[in-house]
Amino acid sequence: MNATIFRSAINIAAISGIYLSVAMLIPAIIDVYYGHPDSEVFFLSAFMTGGLSLATAAATRAGPPPFNKRMGFLVVNMLWLSGSIIGAIPLWLSSLNLTFAQAFFESVSAISTTGSTVITGLDDAPPGVLMWRSLLHWLGGVGILALGLFIMPYLRVGGMSFFKLESSDTADKPFARIASYTRAFLALYVGITLLCAVVYAALGMGRFDALNHAMSTVATGGLSTHDASFGYFNSLPLLWAATFFMTLSSLPFSVLILFVVRGRLDAWRDPQIRVFLGYLAFFAIAASVFQRLENGVSFHEALAHAFFTVASILSTTGFASDDYTQWGHFIVALAFVATFMGGCSGSTSGGLKAYRLIILFNFIRTGLYRLIYPDGIHAVRYGTMTVDADFQRSVFLFFITYVAISALGAILLGLMGYDILTAISAAATSLSNVGPGVTQAIGPAGTFAGFHDAALYVLSLLMLLGRLEILTVLVILTPLFWKS
Repeated sequence: MNATIFRSAINIAAISGIYLSVAMLIPAIIDVYYGHPDSEVFFLSAFMTGGLSLATAAATRAGPPPFNKRMGFLVVNMLWLSGSIIGAIPLWLSSLNLTFAQAFFESVSAISTTGSTVITGLDDAPPGVLMWRSLLHWLGGVGILALGLFIMPYLRVGGMSFFKLESSDTADKPFARIASYTRAFLALYVGITLLCAVVYAALGMGRFDALNHAMSTVATGGLSTHDASFGYFNSLPLLWAATFFMTLSSLPFSVLILFVVRGRLDAWRDPQIRVFLGYLAFFAIAASVFQRLENGVSFHEALAHAFFTVASILSTTGFASDDYTQWGHFIVALAFVATFMGGCSGSTSGGLKAYRLIILFNFIRTGLYRLIYPDGIHAVRYGTMTVDADFQRSVFLFFITYVAISALGAILLGLMGYDILTAISAAATSLSNVGPGVTQAIGPAGTFAGFHDAALYVLSLLMLLGRLEILTVLVILTPLFWKS
């Protein structure tokens, strides 16, 4: 490993730490406004992390080396690991009395927009802590979009921002200059967040709740300011509003930018959008019909809760309006399958993502055709485009490692004494960045507070692996990566 590259990566992570330390002043001011003593914790954390980050940035300052894939992989991992550690510091020092493992888990969950939590009593938690979790969510969402739209395609481990798979062609890009594109997607991200907050407030949320839930919704994170999540508000209009914004945030932001800024209706032809909306509607209607027939719930109420719940899981947001683990075994099975599927590439959602599912399905179908007509020409397609062999391999590599790591995580949790269903569900929901699991202990009505520290570190690693598309992390663990 070139020492210059390593030093530059540390420098970038340190500069990011300075920004996070400044962001800590927001929850500090919130605590001052509400008269909570935890404001001192955030001011102290901001001073410590800001000073250390500033000193590190100054010590590693040098002319940046040419950006290459090795530096890209290293920077991405350093940014997310250092951000998670910095985010955990005020949580660890707060009045919640969390262990560092719990604080780190909460920070990783927030910044990876997973939405799992170890904190109980959220209704009476310090307002600064609640704001810090939501702020980490929101900033994590910006980072996820930056990874998916700009970095992952370059590293060839994911990120299908536009209609051409791993293409360097700029013909379909909404802006020729990346700076203009960056301004456009940030403006859209902020605009959707503000609109979501306004809608939530108009439908009955208080201003503090509306802002926190808006940041969590658009980032598809799922951390709430109440233990009962959206169930606290007992409002069907709020469920429909949240369903809309969760679904919107699961769509490719590149498509949203093309539509909003350029008025490009053809942007909606991306096949992954149709597939994602298709299985969302199918799952939600199936769940609502089951609720109506088996549990006697009125159809309009069943429809609202089903669409909200399915959108929450598929978008990997993790909000809850009710404990769906009590709705019936069919719903639990549906939720477990949905945990793996995810939203669209180029969004803040996690999971396998719709475009990979499309390519996997077409690969299997093409393979069956070749068994019947071995001499025919059968290309794997994504819409009207042919998927090249390299991209097919990358999709299968991701899928295989996804399944293997999920199984390994479940085995490790099993070795720590957790029952098999809890272990499988916890590993799957962490790797998919969904949040709640499908067992009662860690479901929408539960938390991860009962997990001991070693298990929380395993789950934290799984959340980071899932958020960074797995291969981005695994590649730096290979000896070849560190050779000059």
